[in-house]
Order: sequence, then C-alpha cells, then structure tokens
Amino acid sequence: MGKVSLEDIVRAVNDLPSLPQIVLKVMELTEDPDSTVQDINGVLSQDQGLTARVLKLANSAFYGFPRRISSVTDATVLLGFKTIRSIVLAASVNDFLSQRMEGYALEHGELWKHSQCSAMTARLIARRVKYSSLDVAYTTALLHDIGKVVLNNYMKESYHEVLDTVMKDNVTFLQAEEGILGFNHAEVGAKIAEKWNLPLELVEAIACHHDLDKAQVNPKLTAIVQLADAICVTMGIGLGLDGMLYPISPMALEILDLQEADIESIIAEMVDVCADQLGFDI
Repeated sequence: MGKVSLEDIVRAVNDLPSLPQIVLKVMELTEDPDSTVQDINGVLSQDQGLTARVLKLANSAFYGFPRRISSVTDATVLLGFKTIRSIVLAASVNDFLSQRMEGYALEHGELWKHSQCSAMTARLIARRVKYSSLDVAYTTALLHDIGKVVLNNYMKESYHEVLDTVMKDNVTFLQAEEGILGFNHAEVGAKIAEKWNLPLELVEAIACHHDLDKAQVNPKLTAIVQLADAICVTMGIGLGLDGMLYPISPMALEILDLQEADIESIIAEMVDVCADQLGFDI
C-alpha cells in the first residue's frame, strides 16, 4: 500500500478522542495535595459506567484486598490517590484498547489483555527494583502499544509484506513496520501520549519501548516497560502478529540490575495473578 504520510498519521491521531474531562479532572485532583477523597468521589460519580469499570479493576486479584471494595471512596482510601489515578486512566482507555486489531492479528480484547498484563507486570518490576513511582510504570506500560490503534487500518493491507520483510531480511518487526509504512507503532503511540499531554518521560518510554538505547530522559522507566512487554509475550498474553519477535533485552536487565532468576520469579507471580482472574474483562 505504500508509505503513510505524516499528515495521515497526524490526522488519525487528532481524530482520536481526547481523554474524557472527568479523567483529566481526576488526574488534576490526585496531583493536588489539598484534594479530598470526597472531591474524587464527586467527580467520578458523574459517570456511572466509568465508576463501574474503576471498581472492577480495583477489585481485581492484583490489588488483593480480602474484602470487596464497593465504592470509589473506599477504593481511594484503600489504594491511595496515585493508584486511583492509574486505575481511572486504565478504565477510560479500555474501549480504545479492546477493539479488534486485524492489522496486528489481535482479536477483540486481546490488545487490552496484553496492555493490562504489561501494566501489572511493570508495577511488579518497579516494586522489585525500588523504582520511585509504581503508578507511572503501570500507566506507561498500559499505553505502550496504543499506537497500534492508529496504525491498525494501514497494517490490515500491509502485514503480509511486513512479515515477509522480517523473515527475508532478518530485521525486527519494528524496522519492517517503519520501512513499509513509514512509521512504527511506538512512534505513533508517543504522538498520542503527547496529544493527551502526558509527561515527557512517559512519552519517551512509549516511543523507545523497542529501542531502549535511544531513551535519554528516563532509561529506567523505558527498561521497565520493555521488560514488562517481553514478559507478557513470554507468557503468551496478547501475542498478535509481532508477538514472538521481541525477546527479553539484556540491556533492560542490566539497567534494572535484574537476573534471569528475577524474571522467572516475576513470571511466576504474574501467572498467579492471571490465574486469579486479573480483572481483564472490564
């Protein structure tokens, strides 16, 4: 189908809805030290559908509370402002990431599963390496493949060509995607993150999650996201077209000072969480 122009990409990114006002307001409130639990509850209660998805995620096995969290107020008190912020963002992008992605051979809901698994894995890795913000790691990994939402339509016509290039020319999926379309899903994902006014370190980690050596603002965050993505692929969650083409990066392990044994331990922990339902079907 030939290369996609920058104008096409910009138009497609601009056609995506902005983050809902309610989500932006919750993000603002959770950054404000003077905000109260009641303030957050007041904003979220304006959208019952979003509230229901937030509570479903809050009650997933990942957070492991023994009793059911039945209100936004309880969730905010028990999980804290930062975690509520990342859960609200996850609940709001659920529809985007649940679409069928024919261009990437992902059935309905598979990109969401992979994104949510990556986010949870990133949080576990961040905790293990004592990274300063577990919830930034979670949010970044949640959005790492969002560029596929925009490139999906172009990939529908080009994926055979992309795969042939990977096999024949011994290049990465990302290089083939970029060579044939003119853009790769990581670059496009970064443009979406910019449109949503997300922090620079988050934009960079999305842009560089397959090119770790290009990360300069926060290589540690990028390494966490790359490793989380690779672990979920290893576990077979949301493989899609490019699934087996991203091995675990030795550079990511080096930056995070992790060993193979750590990866095995993280996988074992994630298998337990996944087996316990994981809150996927929100």
